[in-house]
Order: sequence, then C-alpha cells, then structure tokens
Amino acid sequence: MLSRPSGETTQSGHAMLRRSLAGGLVTALPVVVIGLAVLGLAPAYYTHLALAAFVNLIVVVGLQVFMGNSNIANLGHSAFVGIGAYGVAILSTPLAMKKLSIPNAPFGLALVELNPLLAAVLALLAVGILAAISGKIISRLSGVAATIVSLALLIIVHSVFLNWTDLFKGNQAFFGIPKVVDLPAMLVASVVVIVIARLFKDSRWGLQLRASAQSPQAAAAFGVDARRLRLGAWVLSALICGLAGVLFAYFAGTISPKLFYFQQIFMTLAMLILGGMATVTGAVTGVIVLSIGLEFIRSIESGVTIAGVQLPQLLGLSGVALGVVIVLCMAFRPGGISGRLELDEQLYRLFRRNPR
Repeated sequence: MLSRPSGETTQSGHAMLRRSLAGGLVTALPVVVIGLAVLGLAPAYYTHLALAAFVNLIVVVGLQVFMGNSNIANLGHSAFVGIGAYGVAILSTPLAMKKLSIPNAPFGLALVELNPLLAAVLALLAVGILAAISGKIISRLSGVAATIVSLALLIIVHSVFLNWTDLFKGNQAFFGIPKVVDLPAMLVASVVVIVIARLFKDSRWGLQLRASAQSPQAAAAFGVDARRLRLGAWVLSALICGLAGVLFAYFAGTISPKLFYFQQIFMTLAMLILGGMATVTGAVTGVIVLSIGLEFIRSIESGVTIAGVQLPQLLGLSGVALGVVIVLCMAFRPGGISGRLELDEQLYRLFRRNPR
C-alpha cells in the first residue's frame, strides 16, 4: 500500500486546521453581531440578560463537546459550573466580605484573597481534577449507565454545596464576589469557546470519538481507544462548563446552589436539543432561539392585556415551554434545527447551489 508523503500530510492537516478555525469564526459571527448590538443599543436590563445568555451559551457549547461527539447524555455538567463559580467566590472574595459570609471557612480560606485571574485558574484546576477523576468512571460506561453516573455526580456536588455550610454557606447566597466581567469580556470568551469546540469536533480525536459512538466494534477493530477519547472529551467539556461558572460569578457577584441544579440542567439540555447536538452551530442556534423565546414567554407569565382584555397570570409557563420543546424536538426533529451541518457548511452548499 502506498503511503501519503509526510509533507503532503502536514499540508493537509494545516488546511483542515485553517478550515476548522474559519468555520468556528463563522459559527461565532451571529453571537458577535448580537453582542455588539446589545452593547451599543440596548439598555442596562437587556445587557444583563445578554450576559446570562452568554453564560448559557458557554455551558451548552461545553455540553455539546461531550454529548455531541460521544452520543452519551450528560446530566452532570452543572456540577462543574457550580464548582467553577464557588471556586472563584471562595478564593477572590475580599476578606472583609468573607468575615460576614464564611468566617469559619476551613484550611484558612477565610484569610485568602487572590487576584481574580489567579482564582479563576485555580478554580478551573479544581474542575479539571474532579473531571479527570469522574471521567475515569464515565469513560468506562456508555448509554444509560453513563447518564445515571453523571446525574449522581450532580447530586453529590449539590449535596456538598448545601451541607458544607462553613465553606459554601448552604442554601444562603454567597455574596461579595468581585464583579470584574463585562459584556465585551463575555463575548470574547464565547467566541474562543465556540472555536475550541469546533476545532475539537473536526480534529481526528473528535472524528474517532464520533466513529466509536456510531460503531464501537468497528472503531475498536481499527485501534480506536474509545475510553481515552471519552475521557478527553469529558475533561474538555467540564473545563468549558467550569469557565461558564467562573464568568457567571464574576458578573453576577452573588451565587447560590439552586442556580447550578436541575433548572440549569433542563434549560441547557433543551437549548442543545432544540439547536441540534451534532454540531457547534446547533448549540449556538438553540441558545439564541430559546433565550429569545423564553424571554417573550416570561413577559406574558405575569399577565398581559390584548385588545383591552386582561389575561390571567400564567406562572410556570416557561417551565412548560421547556418540556414542550424537548418533547416536540425529540418527536419531530431529533437532529435539531441545524441538523448535521455546521453554519459554514450550510453556506457553502447554498453558494455552490446558487453560484450567482
């Protein structure tokens, strides 16, 4: 069998890298446009909503890195979001505020006040360690078993948040976190995460992971180590979700355990399912569509007046909408809005079909 010359292989790899990088930037373009529009035109209220939407975007992209490539449902990603948020809260909150919030923190943490950037690095390090340990178990499982273990991880972490009150304050809000993240910083982080997710998807590791998910026996016959690939995707997904938690804590200034539990799980899952978990474009599309749709639904939950008729309050309508989105998408559009093609691939097909 003739082998391809090493120089040709290198050039092909560089071309693929450039194509993936360009594709990631194209996928991030709608996010950039929306972010700049909000930054330049929208009032402060919508800026806050945009910041929350960007946090969801980073979480959903992180979720897509694992779910979209391994085809394994992950219900534990909010645990890493919470660890990232609480990590920077504990390490970067000013000492004066810690005397009020966690005066009895163990390991001398009540006397520690780090630079926000260093605190973020250490928080992500903690996320990576937990992801590597839990990933050793997740990577050996598949299907429902892996999903149940990921859910168990979420429950364990949430229980620690609730019951280790000296460090995490339990049900009470953890306040005083320095607000050092604004909309431009969140926008840059979102673009970087989208590009990283696209680079991983188009890499040989992403391709092998998807192949092992579709046909484990055939992939194993070609020497693909599915466990190692799942572990790598799990850790990368956890780090992206942990970054979302860090950014959320730094823009909100206050966090509590309930923010990183089932409500966030259902919200981000619905966004990914709606957009399509097979592509990074699907993750972005689902966040944009559902964020706008849920904000519209929330505006009518408290009751609106239409043609002089006052409609009653419809509290809980947003939760019903999330359930309806998941059911309808799984029933009629399992591939989501974007299907299996990225935005740049869809545009290429469109222009190729209509060259003028």
